[in-house]
Amino acid sequence: MALFCLTAGNLLIRARLPARRGQTTKSSAVSEVFSLVVYRDLRVVLLIASIFGMEIVLFAAMGLLPSFAKLHDHSDDTGFYLVSTMNGVSCLGRLLPGYYSDTIGRFNMLTIMIAFTLLWMLALWLPLGSNLDALYAFAGLFGFGTGSWMALIPACIGQLCRADEFGRYYGSVYFVGSVATLICIPVSSQLVEDVGPTAMAVFLSAVLAWSLLFFVLSRWACLGKGWVLWEKI
Repeated sequence: MALFCLTAGNLLIRARLPARRGQTTKSSAVSEVFSLVVYRDLRVVLLIASIFGMEIVLFAAMGLLPSFAKLHDHSDDTGFYLVSTMNGVSCLGRLLPGYYSDTIGRFNMLTIMIAFTLLWMLALWLPLGSNLDALYAFAGLFGFGTGSWMALIPACIGQLCRADEFGRYYGSVYFVGSVATLICIPVSSQLVEDVGPTAMAVFLSAVLAWSLLFFVLSRWACLGKGWVLWEKI
C-alpha cells in the first residue's frame, strides 16, 4: 500500500514553485534539495540530536508497549487497546499544544511537551508499569505528549530557515533522524529479551532526557547562545 501510494504521488506531483533562476542542471536541482551547508548551523545540529532521541522513544514505545504489557501478564487484547489509547489521545496532542504555541512560541511549547512526556515516563511507566490502570493512564499521557512532537517539530524546523528552504532543511534533519526509526525497535527488543521490560523503560527515559537537553541547547543557540527563559521563540 505504501509503495503504491508513494509511486502514484511521485508520478502526479507538480512543483509549486518555479525553479530558481540559473538552475539548469540536475546537480544544481539536487543541491536545492540536499546540502551539507545545513549541517554547519549549530541550531540544526543540536535539533537533529534531539529529534534522533525523540524518534527512538516514540517508535520504540509504540512498537513495544504491547510486549511490555504481555510480559507483565496482561492479555494480548490489552496491548491492542493500549496502542489505540495512545493514538487516540495523540490527536489532541497534535491540536492543543500547536494552537497555544502561537502564543508562547514553538520551541518553548515543544520544550514543555518533551518535559511533560518525560515526567509521566518517570512517574507512571517506571514505578507503576505493571499496574493496568497506570499503564492505560500512561498510554494516554504519552500519546498526548508525543502527538505534540509530530505537530511542533516541523514548525520548529521552519523557524530555522526561509519558507523556500523548508524542504531542504526538513529533509536534511530527517536524513539523520530517520536512522533512529531503523534501530529503535531492534535495540529495545534486545533490551527486553536480555534484561527485562523495566530496563527498556529506563533506557527510553534516559534517551528522552538526552533529547530534552539537546533541544534546550538548540533553543539556546536560536537565542544567540543566551539563556533567556521567557523569550518567545
